[in-house]
Amino acid sequence: MEMVNRNETFVTEFIFLGLSSKPRVQIILFLVFLTFYLFSLFGNIIIISVVGVDSRLHTPMYFFLINLSILDISYTSTNIPQMLMNLLTRRKTISFGGCATQMYFSLAFGMTECFLLGVMAYDRYVAICQPLHYTIIMNVKFCIQLAAFCWSSSLVSSMIINIFTLRLSFCGPNILNHYFCEVPAVLTLVCTDTSLTEMVVFIFSIIIVFLPFLLIIVSYAYIFRAVLQIQTAQGRTKAFSTCASHLTVVAIFYGTAIFTYMRPSIKSSQDRDKVIAVFYTIIMPMLNPLIYSLRNKDVHGGLRRSLVLLRSSVVSKGVHVNLWPHASE
Repeated sequence: MEMVNRNETFVTEFIFLGLSSKPRVQIILFLVFLTFYLFSLFGNIIIISVVGVDSRLHTPMYFFLINLSILDISYTSTNIPQMLMNLLTRRKTISFGGCATQMYFSLAFGMTECFLLGVMAYDRYVAICQPLHYTIIMNVKFCIQLAAFCWSSSLVSSMIINIFTLRLSFCGPNILNHYFCEVPAVLTLVCTDTSLTEMVVFIFSIIIVFLPFLLIIVSYAYIFRAVLQIQTAQGRTKAFSTCASHLTVVAIFYGTAIFTYMRPSIKSSQDRDKVIAVFYTIIMPMLNPLIYSLRNKDVHGGLRRSLVLLRSSVVSKGVHVNLWPHASE
């Protein structure tokens, strides 16, 4: 819908093209992405619950992992429900205000993940390179401050980028070649000069994407040097195993994020960009709990202890209300 005023046309809503216009393909995509979304919610809730219940996992590494899980739930819930609804409707629209809100939170959560991955790399550096000072450096107060910085700086940065984006004139067309409102896609619909906004996006991308990535590179350079000095192969394997999950997430997330945002020109192949966006908005939040739990013995142990605790609680309640009269025998 467009509002006309003094011979000028202003966009009041956007129409998504989505990932496909074929009804059968849309049904398949709906089922696939619904499955991904449910897996993402379930996996991240499991990690939050296990780490929260098991006191043995109350360490800095798992504190940041809880933040990452909360972030993944928030990120997917910002984009996927709207996309799933659009896959089942003929007219795929979103209001201008709704688009602005979605753009703000999706960008803020993406920035937060960049910072969190950088902080998690620093945590691994301190744990491996300075183990005797680990508990002193990574104390509770410092960890909370790092997490607060990750969230607050991202929310503020996203607000600045959105202000620069939304101050531009959207006078038509209003067809968005994407499945959610993302800054690069929205900028293609602007009918005025976008060079300043594109420069702002590029500068913030360097600060928020590149600087944490540089921290990760430096941290792992020191980590690899320290690990190579370990005398036993078993010790080196154990040290590397604590970093493998994080490195996997970094490679996938940063690879797609850098390709999308750290370019001098925003206006490129939109079909390619929205397919790439699927990786960091849908697939990564689903993979994160799998990557961090499949080969993590601490999480496995925490899950078993949580299940035992839950079973004991259920049995004790059952005995109390005489649901299982022979449970205590």
